[in-house]
Amino acid sequence: MSRTALRICPLCEATCGLTLTIEGTRVTGARGDREDVFSKGFICPKGASFGAVDGDPDRLRTPLVRKDGELREATWEEAFDAVAAGVRGVVERYGPHAVGVVLGNPNVHTVAGGLYPPVLLGGLGTRSIFTASTVDQMPKHVSSGLLFGDANAIPVPDLDHTAHLLLIGANPLESNGSLCTAADFPGKLKALKARGGTLTVIDPRRTRTAKLADRHIAIRPGTDALLLAAMAYVLFEEGLVDLGELAPHVEGVEEVRLAVREFTPEAVAAACDVDAGTIRALARELAAAPTAAVYGRIGSCTVPHGTLGSWLVDVLNVLTGNLDRPGGALFPQAATDRTPRPAGPGHGFQLGRWHSRVSRHPEAKGELPLSALAEEIDTATAEGEPIRALITSAANPVLSAPDGDRLDKALDGLDFMVSVDPYLNETTRHADVVLPPPPPSQSAHHDFAFNTLAVRNQVRYTRPAVPLEPGRMAETEIFARLILAATGMHGADPSAVDDLVIGQTLGKAVKEPYSPVHGRDPQELAGLLTGDTGPERRIDMMLRLGPYGDGFGVRPDGLSLARLLAHPHGIDLGPLRSRLPQPLKTPSGKVELLPRPIADDLPRLRRSLDELPDGLVLIGRRHLRSNNSWMHNVPALTGGTNRCTLQIHPEDAERLGVRDGDAVRVKGAGGEVTAPAEVTDGVRRGVVSLPHGWGHDRPGTRLRHAATDPGVNVNQLLDGSLLDPLSGNAVLNGVPVEIAAVVPA
Repeated sequence: MSRTALRICPLCEATCGLTLTIEGTRVTGARGDREDVFSKGFICPKGASFGAVDGDPDRLRTPLVRKDGELREATWEEAFDAVAAGVRGVVERYGPHAVGVVLGNPNVHTVAGGLYPPVLLGGLGTRSIFTASTVDQMPKHVSSGLLFGDANAIPVPDLDHTAHLLLIGANPLESNGSLCTAADFPGKLKALKARGGTLTVIDPRRTRTAKLADRHIAIRPGTDALLLAAMAYVLFEEGLVDLGELAPHVEGVEEVRLAVREFTPEAVAAACDVDAGTIRALARELAAAPTAAVYGRIGSCTVPHGTLGSWLVDVLNVLTGNLDRPGGALFPQAATDRTPRPAGPGHGFQLGRWHSRVSRHPEAKGELPLSALAEEIDTATAEGEPIRALITSAANPVLSAPDGDRLDKALDGLDFMVSVDPYLNETTRHADVVLPPPPPSQSAHHDFAFNTLAVRNQVRYTRPAVPLEPGRMAETEIFARLILAATGMHGADPSAVDDLVIGQTLGKAVKEPYSPVHGRDPQELAGLLTGDTGPERRIDMMLRLGPYGDGFGVRPDGLSLARLLAHPHGIDLGPLRSRLPQPLKTPSGKVELLPRPIADDLPRLRRSLDELPDGLVLIGRRHLRSNNSWMHNVPALTGGTNRCTLQIHPEDAERLGVRDGDAVRVKGAGGEVTAPAEVTDGVRRGVVSLPHGWGHDRPGTRLRHAATDPGVNVNQLLDGSLLDPLSGNAVLNGVPVEIAAVVPA
């Protein structure tokens, strides 16, 4: 007999509510939950394929431990014994920085990934930390940190109320949104147009989103910051700057005016390949709109000036008075955020508190560039020990980082490697221990990160839809045991990890004057927590201490886990609202519009006006039925338009003698790949496009379906030397490449 269960989809940032159909312990169907307070029944192909993702036969079901050079099935006890010996041995001999940690994108899609990595990193004390952020959104974290004093204070467009939306480097009809959590992003854009609003898209490709736009600007890749700077220039030159109610909370406006004075529309037009009149029109339209929001994403982040472009997005929102006002760009407030502190100056945000060992890359947000991982393993210097042990979680940097061939070889040279991952993929095949988490149906779900980026404040939690399969271990317990094994407490009860965090958090909360539990007994508060597991008790604590919480009885109508469980479709907390100055943590307590690191990097942007590439440049692209490299093993999510092809404009194809479907050799600084050509006028002249996440052709993996159509690894075209210097983010777009048709033998 079948039954249904609710589950929040963990397969992209839209976080849609699902209603699962379950036969025994198998998920046989998924549809949108029409009563979900956030998604209201919306579902995309990924969510509809939840059962296929959940039941993938290639998912690992038991731990693997390397014995005599081969990975073999082992018990959980054997696996954690090996972890304790491998990691602690390196720490005790070479120190904590000789242990590297790599966290992949799917970590932010799970409860365990939200709760435990900070504890692991704190316990290890390593500075060798790498995440997917530095091949994605780190420029936005850095610009937000410098502007607002908090790298996680990222304003999002108020999609439901804005009258004018300018998207740059974003394709939400394919990505479902990113750093802007919005179920049914396509529907929200159509609603914007239906109410008379304007949608402008700036993108080198005529994407599905661009086709919906009122105005599409096919910019030259990598010149986003130049165009945005010129728009800021126009606002100043034509007297269109109007901060409105934002003015008391901002300093540095005059400094910005002086900083952009050389970026006239006429000066940047040739570099951007956008005429000066169009640039002026974009600025005037933005200023004239009743409300407006500028939103930039991965296409404007993964370029040489990604941090400057991210900064200018918010500069334009500030100069037009649209930051922190309804219909503009607002700061969400998640239910599990920390207790809001009173407004006032903070410690601010610092870059470069330490540097990578080999190339001396500065840290950003506590992380080093993922592009530097290989050299941190395989290169000896006098500046300390190389990375000798590696912990990866839901990460596949052999495909996601530049020059995967070098990293592939470097991983073989490690003393020890452990991976928390459900698959034996291109990276985890090198591990000495693989710890597989259960499928998502057997795990609870709450979105810690994405609710801080949501276009409407809400809170939802779903318990496991299916009981944990015998022999499986909950991902939360895997992480707890990993923490104990890696930090010298192997064999302790895994509940000790949650108890430690609860004790530390409550101990700090009772000492904070603005906390709802100030002056109370932390042990008494811990005894009031509810939940069936340690992670649930931690979620209960976060909800009760958070901005909407009951304060452990202080506000009877406030949030707690018990109240949330009584609302299985979630609790709506209302539209985004103005919050300044409370979110600001800068030393001045204001938006610091021209931070020193930004000002120091502007001369590099000026020099780029004279550094245009002569030939073709490469950009990436997203597919609706994919999410990086981790869904290509599901037949329902491959095929059709989700193909690894090189898109090329007809005029470029004719010049190079390339026909649709021909094998084409693409050569970059890091190597070369061969892919089938897709001749299309959907990409502008001078630009070619390959999707990210492919290249499933390495031996030793267990991804049978992905291997039938492996595609090629676009990141192998990069040698890892091109980075945005402020954020350490890899430059993945606007990269020069050489193209040639493959002549049959």
